[in-house]
Amino acid sequence: MIKELMHDPIFLGQKSEKATAEDLQTAQDLLDTLTAHKDGCVGMAANMIGVKKRIICFDDNGKYVTMFNPEIIKASESYETEEGCLSLVGAPRKTKRYKKIKVQYQTAEFKVRMKTYDGFTAQIIQHEIDHCNGILI
Repeated sequence: MIKELMHDPIFLGQKSEKATAEDLQTAQDLLDTLTAHKDGCVGMAANMIGVKKRIICFDDNGKYVTMFNPEIIKASESYETEEGCLSLVGAPRKTKRYKKIKVQYQTAEFKVRMKTYDGFTAQIIQHEIDHCNGILI
């Protein structure tokens, strides 16, 4: 189900809790909401739809990926960039990102996986994990 976007910076500034199998519907709602905003959005975290759980969805070169409890375990080649966010009003803001990251996460079956990402997909994932950690750009 497509959900309304959260814009409250106090709510968005709180750390999200670990996701469990009981949060599968939240993950589907998050994916539905991201798909509805695909013209202006490439990734979302669950807190953006008002749920403080560590779930992210993002566009990985044309394919949507959902991660539960993602953590960046390695990052290299930092750079400065500007990003916008559906949850925040105003112009893009400056932020620091890494060109290459290694992420540990769980699948919808809650199996642990690790994957390395680079480029724009890595940037999207970092932005969404920041949301899970209560960090706003």
